[in-house]
Amino acid sequence: MACKNIKKEKKRIFWILLLLLFLTWSVCGQAAAITMVSVTGNNVNLRKGPSDQYPVIWELGQGFPLRVIGSQGNWLKVTDFEDDVGWIFKDLVARKPHLIVKANKNSKARINIRSGPGRKYKIVGKAEYGVVFETLQQKDGWAKVRHERGLTGWIKRSLLWGW
Repeated sequence: MACKNIKKEKKRIFWILLLLLFLTWSVCGQAAAITMVSVTGNNVNLRKGPSDQYPVIWELGQGFPLRVIGSQGNWLKVTDFEDDVGWIFKDLVARKPHLIVKANKNSKARINIRSGPGRKYKIVGKAEYGVVFETLQQKDGWAKVRHERGLTGWIKRSLLWGW
C-alpha cells in the first residue's frame, strides 16, 4: 500500500512541476515578446540617450514604426528598419501598427500597391523606400495598408518592415 501512495505522490509532483515549467515558460515568453510602437506626431526627435539633453539623431514622422529593445524611466530604447538605435520619449509613441517600405534601398525603384492580396490584382499605386503606411490587415503574406494621403491597397509583406 505504501508503494502505491509513493507512486501517486511522485506522479502528482511530476504534474505540478510540469505545470510550473509551462507557466514559467509562458510568462517568460510573453515578457520577451517583441514590442512594436509607432510615432504619434511629426518632427519627433530620436535621441542618442534617454533624456532631452542628448543630441538628436533623427527626426521621425507620423506612424514611423519602431521596435522597443529597452527602456529607462520614461524613455524607450528603440531600433528602426535600418537597425539605427536611439531613444524616444514614451509619450510620443503608441501601439498602433504601421509598416515602412524596406525594399529598393539606394534605388529609385518603386514597389506596387495592389487592389487585393496577390500579384493578379490591379496596381492602384506605387511606393518607394522609406514610405510609411498604417497597417489595416494582414493576410497570406500580404498587408492591406493606408497611406496618410488616403491611398489604400495591398503590398507584399516581405517588402515591408514593422507590424
